[in-house]
Amino acid sequence: MSAFRRIRAVFLLVSLSMVATAVLLLSPLPSVMDIPFQTRPVLADELKETSGAAVVDVATYEGVINPVAAEYMAQAIADAAKDHAEALVIRMDTPGGLDTSMRMIIKEMSASEAPIIVYVSPVGARAASAGVFITLAAHIAAMSPGTNIGAAHPVSMGGGEMDKEMKKKVENDAAAYIKSIADKHGRNVQWAEDAVRQSVSATETEALKLKIIDLIAPDLPALLTAVDGRTVETASGRHTLQTKSAVVKKVGMSGRLEILNALSDPNIAYILMLLGIYGLIFELSNPGAILPGVVGAICIVLAFYSFQTLSINYAGLLLILLAVVMFIAEIKVPSYGLLTVGGVVSMVLGSLMLVKTDMPSMQISLWVILPTAVVTAGFFVGVVGMAWKSRHQKSVAGIEGFIGVEGTARTEINPRGQIRIQGEIWEAVSSEPIREGEAVEVTGVEGLKLHIKRSRLPDLPDRQAGGRAQK
Repeated sequence: MSAFRRIRAVFLLVSLSMVATAVLLLSPLPSVMDIPFQTRPVLADELKETSGAAVVDVATYEGVINPVAAEYMAQAIADAAKDHAEALVIRMDTPGGLDTSMRMIIKEMSASEAPIIVYVSPVGARAASAGVFITLAAHIAAMSPGTNIGAAHPVSMGGGEMDKEMKKKVENDAAAYIKSIADKHGRNVQWAEDAVRQSVSATETEALKLKIIDLIAPDLPALLTAVDGRTVETASGRHTLQTKSAVVKKVGMSGRLEILNALSDPNIAYILMLLGIYGLIFELSNPGAILPGVVGAICIVLAFYSFQTLSINYAGLLLILLAVVMFIAEIKVPSYGLLTVGGVVSMVLGSLMLVKTDMPSMQISLWVILPTAVVTAGFFVGVVGMAWKSRHQKSVAGIEGFIGVEGTARTEINPRGQIRIQGEIWEAVSSEPIREGEAVEVTGVEGLKLHIKRSRLPDLPDRQAGGRAQK
């Protein structure tokens, strides 16, 4: 593969990597110092012995309910039971997510020996879709002022529309599931069913009146004070909470889960998809480059992992692939920039359509789409410009590349003789007598014979000497 092609592949990969890095830096991810690296976890029993008060574990999750959320909450529930925590508070703000992950969380909650309090917080948070099921499945459900709950109608996460019969089956299954959860915990069964079938929602005040939740608390200390003395039924039996003066122990995500959770961001998924597509294209068009293929394959796999929690619109995906085809065709076909313009339009439209959802938090940011389209278009425009220049440059390969090149007469030429040019000896023909050692210029090529003339440049002594020395 030529050096130019290697530079082209590496340049694009580096450019898109810079965009991906910018998204990561702008995302609200924790710093390395925020991740709890401990040689041995601190147990609730140890905190209780030190402070003399009960310990309450607090796990905070904001985002889509996905496999990462399921693993995080399952681990928090297991740790709370193992550490004999007085209770586990799950502070949650979610637009919904995967049914399988939601059911996994609820199974762990139902089997928990420690009381679980689901707290929809902070102000402006919501428990939508899968979040409704999780909230209703808690031993105690609470909400902050300015929050809402509801809209639990099941939707397809694969980008396609379910047919009427399948939609009815899924809806009935979800309705039966949420009714059983609400009935088990003494909550409003009719509202729970309506949340699934009619996508009804409620504010925290309405939820309390409708007996969807147990209480409203402005903050965590107020919540722990309010639930103190309440008796709940857990997998290990009845338990009376003593949380009024409890010590709070925050349960954070591990570094591995933080990384996996970041990959679920639609902006990261979008960048990974483009990196994967371009990497594989350059590897297939330039076999042996290795780097684009390796990076592309890894990014494609990570993008597939991210897409499992997103509702992908295949029309948008096809528009992005069409944009890539147009950009590549621009290099091969002289369209005077029309293919590049079409590719930019196709990429922007496809990117806007890629994630099919009404939730802003699940859509690809316009501030990610535009820089990516500009970087990609700019790269291909640059490649087209270089290709255009190279087509109008004098050929430097093959015999035709000798035309215009200067050399030295190795013998006297009248009309035939030999010349030395670019370190090689060639048979030459001239229409004018040329002395040995004179400077000559190639004017044409006929088979393996060069047509020459006396060079316009003055014959320098060192050129003559050099020519004679090489005889």
